[in-house]
Amino acid sequence: MAVMHYAAGAATERTERTEQQTPHTATFAQRDILAVRNAFLKYSDDEQAALLVKMPLVEAIAVLHEIPLRHVQSLLDRLDERGEEVCMRHLASGLGLICSEAEPAGHYLQNSVFSHVRERIGWIVGLALLGIVSGLIISHYEDTLSQLVLLAIYMPVIAAAGGNTGSQAATLVVRALAMEEIHCRDWGRVMWKEFRVALVLAAVLASVIVGRVLLFSDSTLLPFGMQLSDIALAIGVAIALQVVLSTTVGGVLPMIARALKLDPAVLVSPVLASVVDITGMIIYFNTVNAFLGLA
Repeated sequence: MAVMHYAAGAATERTERTEQQTPHTATFAQRDILAVRNAFLKYSDDEQAALLVKMPLVEAIAVLHEIPLRHVQSLLDRLDERGEEVCMRHLASGLGLICSEAEPAGHYLQNSVFSHVRERIGWIVGLALLGIVSGLIISHYEDTLSQLVLLAIYMPVIAAAGGNTGSQAATLVVRALAMEEIHCRDWGRVMWKEFRVALVLAAVLASVIVGRVLLFSDSTLLPFGMQLSDIALAIGVAIALQVVLSTTVGGVLPMIARALKLDPAVLVSPVLASVVDITGMIIYFNTVNAFLGLA
């Protein structure tokens, strides 16, 4: 507890001084962090792990940033051994060491093959079954693809755009939750912010894809009476809708997981991938059909 009292005293004195200079100041100034780091390292590894559990999350992350990565990993392993898995995951997320959603408790090499299989098999089977839904959606729109083969070229783009933007939003929100910058009650503010970010991303990406279709597609292979500009617009709108939906869902999903007492790092990635795959195909084909009047 000595390091915590030392940190509190040093931080209070320096914070009161720096708050008069700048409106926004961190909990610890750099010199305070280094002083606390030096005091922290005087304890044994077990005592350091115990201190990390008791310290405020932001302060613990600030101190760990000044410690060699190998020692940080050793402390995270000790927290896991002590049954402090939640604290370990929060610290890892705050340090940018995001834990895998399929990571079993304990040391990677010491865990048996069966323990790894047991942790992963549920998600793998579930996602495989959900993947069938995407296949059924595509087969339902075979007539659309047969009338315009160009659409098949941009199907992977839809899935990739939704997956990338959704994953970015989810990762940022998971990190913010771990750093306690946001809480579940802030879901409305998070949704509104991610929605506005998504609109800008969607506009830029749709413009790029429309330009790609217009500049690099062969209009001579199109069905009679169909214009390349109409096809480009339809694909662009579909991608924009997918990006807005994926980014918004990716931002809110971690907060839903936290509200349900689930680990966002475990739930978000596989669920988001499934949502993006299914909604992407539905949005794509319905948008194209609406714009081009295909069957």
